[in-house]
Amino acid sequence: MKISYTFANGENSEVEVNEEIGTFILDSRREEDNLGRKERYHCYSLDAAEFEGEDMADFETPETAMIGQFDREHIVEALGSLSEVQRRRILMLAQGLSVREIARREGKEIKTIRESIAGAREKFKKFF
Repeated sequence: MKISYTFANGENSEVEVNEEIGTFILDSRREEDNLGRKERYHCYSLDAAEFEGEDMADFETPETAMIGQFDREHIVEALGSLSEVQRRRILMLAQGLSVREIARREGKEIKTIRESIAGAREKFKKFF
């Protein structure tokens, strides 16, 4: 199998390789082209730091640090406005528990938990 390679100066060269290596090279070129196309048409998510490495995840400017501190203080203040029961339930919900699981753990009806969380959300809306 012949593989064509184009140099940076525009010059072309063909190399004879066995079938297995040729297939691998063509597949990797196709995959690289597809990834490049996806990158051009898609925005990066906030989770991109996972794929970019720790260096990108730790990047913080003084402005973002100040905003983060303000947000944390605001959230603590909002949590302080909730009753103990509402705070406990909203924190369980934030940890990923379902309303059904919270109701099971507390031995309450699902409707009661939903109403409590709805009340907590209303109080949160006043802060944000």
